[in-house]
Amino acid sequence: MKNLLANLTATAVIAASASVALSQEASHFDPKGKPPSQETIAIIEALRGSLPFEDERDFEEARKGFIAKPDFTQIMAEKGNVAWDIGSYDFLLQGEDFDTIHPSLQRQAVLNMSYGLYEVMPDRIYQVRGFDLANFTVVKGDTGWIVFDPLTAKETAAAALKLVNDTLGERPVTGVVYSHSHADHFGGVRGVVAEDDVREGLVPIIAPVGFMDHAVAENVYAGNAMNRRLFYQYGVLLPRSPFGHVDQSIGKNTAAGNLGLIAPTVVIEDDIKELTVDGVRMVFQNTPGTEAPAEMNTYFPDFKAFWAAENITGTIHNIYTLRGALVRDALEWSRQINAALYLFGQDAEVMFASHSWPRWGNERIQEVMRAQRDTYANLNNGVLHLANQGVTINEMHNEYSVPESLQQQWSARSYHGSVEHNSRAVINRYLGYWDANPATLIPLSPSESAPLFVEMMGGAGPIMARGQDLYDSGKYKLAQEILNKLVYAEPENQEAKDLLADVFEQIGYQQESPSVRNSFLAGAYELRNGIPSGASPKSSGPDMVRAMDTYLWLDFLGVRLDSAKAGDRSFTINMITPDNGEKFVIELSNGTLTNLQGYLADDPDLTMVLNRSDLEPVMMGMATIEDQIAAGKVALAGDTGIIDELKAMLVQFDLGFEILPGTGEQDLTPEANAFQQPEPADTSGG
Repeated sequence: MKNLLANLTATAVIAASASVALSQEASHFDPKGKPPSQETIAIIEALRGSLPFEDERDFEEARKGFIAKPDFTQIMAEKGNVAWDIGSYDFLLQGEDFDTIHPSLQRQAVLNMSYGLYEVMPDRIYQVRGFDLANFTVVKGDTGWIVFDPLTAKETAAAALKLVNDTLGERPVTGVVYSHSHADHFGGVRGVVAEDDVREGLVPIIAPVGFMDHAVAENVYAGNAMNRRLFYQYGVLLPRSPFGHVDQSIGKNTAAGNLGLIAPTVVIEDDIKELTVDGVRMVFQNTPGTEAPAEMNTYFPDFKAFWAAENITGTIHNIYTLRGALVRDALEWSRQINAALYLFGQDAEVMFASHSWPRWGNERIQEVMRAQRDTYANLNNGVLHLANQGVTINEMHNEYSVPESLQQQWSARSYHGSVEHNSRAVINRYLGYWDANPATLIPLSPSESAPLFVEMMGGAGPIMARGQDLYDSGKYKLAQEILNKLVYAEPENQEAKDLLADVFEQIGYQQESPSVRNSFLAGAYELRNGIPSGASPKSSGPDMVRAMDTYLWLDFLGVRLDSAKAGDRSFTINMITPDNGEKFVIELSNGTLTNLQGYLADDPDLTMVLNRSDLEPVMMGMATIEDQIAAGKVALAGDTGIIDELKAMLVQFDLGFEILPGTGEQDLTPEANAFQQPEPADTSGG
């Protein structure tokens, strides 16, 4: 593998800024951090000898078509912070094999160091890679650029478009396509097009059916928990280092800039729909229920070019996303790839996507499409094959395995997903979380059961001694079983937390999936250091709140309601927003806040009339409801004291809640107006 990485680095095609390499002997970023154990090194060495590193086609494809890279590696955000820094991963380009990184993951991490402008099809299709988690893709029309998936942030998208124009000649943006409803595929739209041009019909924005619903709704109800869990899946607190964050499988990381949203003006509702934009003929294939609830592929029949969105990339994706999301349908995903194979794959000569690198030549395209089709189908069918023989959700990840023929194909390796958590997701989709053992149906919480386990094991002393023995002998999963119990029983036992952190770290080093690696390493970091204060990442911008349906805002007020504070109080509110013709009946009863759109109560306790445009500043925290009342923008009739009562019943969720015991809650969320809607969670990467 070392020769392969050195060869890639020597091409200077996938190069970033010249920074000091981090060698194997480099210091760990955490004073309590440990190097890879001999057991971990042995596993890493065995993997280097068992994977098909002789297949270098992905590297050839990642290099192909390189045109130019900018003279910078950082992109600054409008607020003054660094929005993007590809140079922080330069340690991956020094040709060194790290024993702290699964060799397959290190290979993927190097492939994702592509940085600059690439030609996909001469004088027609180009990509800027390495400016964000996703690729910035432009298709040359008769008069301008059609942009596919304008990245996460305004700043990175603007920088990518500037590189295109500076290198290829300046052209206006004549269309934008959102392939799906995750933030890294639409959030940078304000960096490429002005909203006025969209409203005036000068620039169409095209998206799949259901896009606006899912772009927001998927991330609202559990948004605070999802953003906290993002600390683990995306390693938010981990430095970029061979001991920490090295990759995010479909790209390096997500940009930390200004996330926006402009609503689409053209919605693709049919399963197959052909449109011509700026002289470019495109055939859209709706693929709902795959990588996103709203997603579509695109075929360019005149170019024999297939855009696979995020349905076919350089990895097997998440069926279950660790930050949290509804479980996806692996079988439907496979079906949609199969449909694309027969609709477009028989003729396509280039396949490109919103992540990873293109594939050229029909034989290669069909090879990758079939490998991914079969992997998702086998995941679904193989798990259910075992489930129907009694294998449970708590055993499945240790029983299901990908067929050997697929394991030897790089395009079928699980980086964004993992075989372990995806296999459990499939059984959860069909059978739920219960393994059918009554003892696990209504179990004690870990903090309640752990003291009994610790008592029966003879207390902390024997557990620590045995845990250390298991750690020293490389039996990390056995060690975590008993040490996890001790930490739950004794959250203030720092010695126990440190040893459990050592165990998590070694398990993390061994993982192929960066999401799983990051989760173990993030857990180790917090066990050792607690949750750092001020570590709150920005999740989204005001456009996302503005785009929320009113019922979503009301639904989330119901989530925020503290039933104990509500007690037996009951009231009914009619709310009318004349400018958009909406009306709602809102009821508090039985400690529960409900709403129903399209209805009004005959005898409400309070009636509120305000335009939706005047409600939005309240939702975004730019004004309070009292401000709008004082400004004469709200008409009230009835018991106005209900507003203060409701405010007192609402809880503001804080991002800094504990995941692991004894890591210390932190106040990471600024105080907000009572009716302010927290920003939806970040869905970047799916």
